[in-house]
Amino acid sequence: MRQCLSVTFSGDYPDGFLRDFIQKHAREFNLEGTAQWSHDGLIHIVVCGNKEHVDAFLDLVHKGSNGVLPEDISVEPFVREKDYRGIFRVIE
Repeated sequence: MRQCLSVTFSGDYPDGFLRDFIQKHAREFNLEGTAQWSHDGLIHIVVCGNKEHVDAFLDLVHKGSNGVLPEDISVEPFVREKDYRGIFRVIE
C-alpha cells in the first residue's frame, strides 16, 4: 500500500543535512518526494512510497541526526499533487 506524508519540523541542523541525511535515507527506502528549507527556517518534506518504507523513514527522522533531534514535528497525510517521477529531490 502506498502512502504520502507531509512532514515539517525545525532543528539546528548543519548545512548538507537535507542531502546527506534526508535524501540519502529516502533513496535507500526507494521513496519519492522533495525536501527543502522554508523561508522561516523550517524543514518541509513530502515523502511518498510503500507504507512500511515511509514509516521506517519517518522513524529515522524522529531519531534525528548527529545528536540533533527534530523540534515541533508535524506529520500529516498528503494528497500527491504531481508526479515525482520516482525520485527524491532536495530543493535548494
